[in-house]
Amino acid sequence: MMRPMAAAPGKTGAGRKPEAGSAADSKAAAAAALMLEVAQCFFRIRAAGQRTGFIADWGGSTFGFMRSLALLGPLTVPQIAQMRPTSRQRMQRLADELATEELVEFVDNPKHRRSRLVRLTRKGEAAFQDLNGRFLSIASTLGSSLSQADILHATEVVRRLSEEVREQLRGSST
Repeated sequence: MMRPMAAAPGKTGAGRKPEAGSAADSKAAAAAALMLEVAQCFFRIRAAGQRTGFIADWGGSTFGFMRSLALLGPLTVPQIAQMRPTSRQRMQRLADELATEELVEFVDNPKHRRSRLVRLTRKGEAAFQDLNGRFLSIASTLGSSLSQADILHATEVVRRLSEEVREQLRGSST
């Protein structure tokens, strides 16, 4: 099986076995392999998402944006952007696109005069429910070779890795 992005287990990116080294070196190599596999998986998921309408052709996550509003209620565009590693301008573009399709609307924000809230419309709520159903249907077809325990463990590992990366990003921006 070809692995264009991540190295095969026990190999470095150059195709050689790692030199015998410290446990820290082995752990770093394992963490690097995990990060590369997660990135490769992300790009495959994004490509599938673009084919199914979960992600706009230009990369905006329609499903993720609408999911945030469905779970958290009305939010400002900057709040939505802060939840993701993306710019406010990119989220504004997605909000404007969804508003054109009448899936979201901008409403006055009682806490801020200039930063309006974005909320799902009734049409948007129905569209999100449809997308969420399709998402769960697709998810049910993945991981057939894994147990539920394996999937839950992998989810927790990726979540913890994501939190560590977020904390490092916060630390480097101060």
